Amino acid sequence: MKTLMLGNEAVARGLYEAGCSFVSSYPGTPSTEITEAAAKYPEIYAEWAPNEKVAMEAAFGASLAGRRSFCGMKHVGLNVAADPLFTISYTGVNGGMIIGVADDAGMHSSQNEQDSRHYAKAAKLPMLEPADSGEALEFTRLAYELSETFDTPVIMKMCTRISHSQSVVETGEREEPAPKPYEKNGAKYIMMPGNAKRRHPVVEERLRKIAEWAEHASVNRIEAGQDYKMGIITSSTSYQYVKEACGNTYPVLKLGMIWPLPEKKIRDFAKSVSVLVVVEELDGFIEDHCRNLGLACAGKASFPALDELSQNLVSAQLMREAPASAGTGLEESIPPRPPVMCAGCPHRGLFYTLKKNNLTVMGDIGCYTLGAVAPLGAMDTTICMGASISSIHGFNKAVGGESEGRTVAVIGDSTFMHSGVTGLINMAYNESNSTVIILDNSITGMTGHQQNPTTGFNLKGDPCTKIDLESLCRAVGISRVRVVDPYDLAACDAAVKEELAAKEPSVIISRRPCALLKYVKHPGPISANPDKCVGCKSCMKIGCPAISVVDGKAVIDSTLCTGCGVCGQLCRFDALGTAFS
Repeated sequence: MKTLMLGNEAVARGLYEAGCSFVSSYPGTPSTEITEAAAKYPEIYAEWAPNEKVAMEAAFGASLAGRRSFCGMKHVGLNVAADPLFTISYTGVNGGMIIGVADDAGMHSSQNEQDSRHYAKAAKLPMLEPADSGEALEFTRLAYELSETFDTPVIMKMCTRISHSQSVVETGEREEPAPKPYEKNGAKYIMMPGNAKRRHPVVEERLRKIAEWAEHASVNRIEAGQDYKMGIITSSTSYQYVKEACGNTYPVLKLGMIWPLPEKKIRDFAKSVSVLVVVEELDGFIEDHCRNLGLACAGKASFPALDELSQNLVSAQLMREAPASAGTGLEESIPPRPPVMCAGCPHRGLFYTLKKNNLTVMGDIGCYTLGAVAPLGAMDTTICMGASISSIHGFNKAVGGESEGRTVAVIGDSTFMHSGVTGLINMAYNESNSTVIILDNSITGMTGHQQNPTTGFNLKGDPCTKIDLESLCRAVGISRVRVVDPYDLAACDAAVKEELAAKEPSVIISRRPCALLKYVKHPGPISANPDKCVGCKSCMKIGCPAISVVDGKAVIDSTLCTGCGVCGQLCRFDALGTAFS
């Protein structure tokens, strides 16, 4: 049956059809929907793991048990999972194992735009890279065959545009292979130095065999063109831009296996054209490989190594390489939509308090990172998941004295479970006089309301063990733990000042559910009284999108306002807080 699917949904369908039994992931845009969609198939056990390292290790365990498994993450999540990644490359697999990673060129929701293809090369693992939803399903099924044929995990590389674009897929039936029996094999799976030394040659030989396979694989195909003055090597979403810009004017070598690359096929293709051009997003990965083969080619001199490509950009640059090209670009421009904290966001009151007290704030990864944006501007650093707690420890230990009473770390509940708790253990163990604020909004908000170990529900929404943050903080050695409602500005201010004044580690839990959760009941929108408003704009200091100033008076948008009451606490003239009639 043919149907439209998002690329991520197509990967999940491929997992189902290929007989995958186990999925473990950590949500991260643009990869999240793969696991959410997989969870809808009752034949697949699916879970959210606390972080990507745990997810990969769990998927390896399922593979060891003889079942086909999958773990998914975004590009920066692969950094977290890099430790098991490189060693699982040595051990190989039992049941087939796929590692899904989605890159975010353009940094739509990420702190960097690293290129995950380098991980495949460094870890000596095969990587498939689909260019649409149909290939996403097809390549997922193929990945399990490659995994079990060559005894290797296989990386499936997606990107924002392929993950979140719809195209036609042809679905099939589920074919579940018989589980492979687990057999003890210490030489293969116990990676102590003596065994690991014997496994490394196996990895090198495996890569050589996969490279031979890639020479004739249908995933790497040459598409004929009308004009052989120029030939284009490309992959993934860049392939779509090339086809949109050029049609069938020039021959194209479309790569579906991005590592190892088919050297002979690339050489033969280069011989057939006058000018060779590589079109790829981010780093010159394919281009460097071509140059290492001794081939002259155009690439990053024309196409930037930053941000996404586009049909317009590809068309313009190919016109420079071959002016006879009839390529055209899109004329429509899409207006920007700057990110902003939602109306009623529970983090707003807490960040206002930090800004008012002029504190140094070590930030972390989550929707609360928007606390760095004007007018709040209450954040000094954002590095990676969990870095806020480790950073404040190092900052205060290095500077000491006054900084200990002027610096805080902020971290979300899901991020704290991901990798913040180890930083808190370090704080307690090394007796750091630092204050950590856990922003507990009862969900993983940044990636679209996924459950986490603190919510009491699993991926499928079933009740499960709930981690008690207060007890956990005390268990690792923090004696000063308190909870505050971020809608109560006076209470927030008092809590922050008291904990900063304490001469020991402390944790403040700012607890209020995300305003967008379906079960959260709001009191309803308020209105502004123009007769009382003096136009001081104090209410604008919190950056709520429901508040604006028109003709010098505060105005409340009733379609956005939740009635949280934070703005009313800032108004000295009682102009805010009247309920709409």
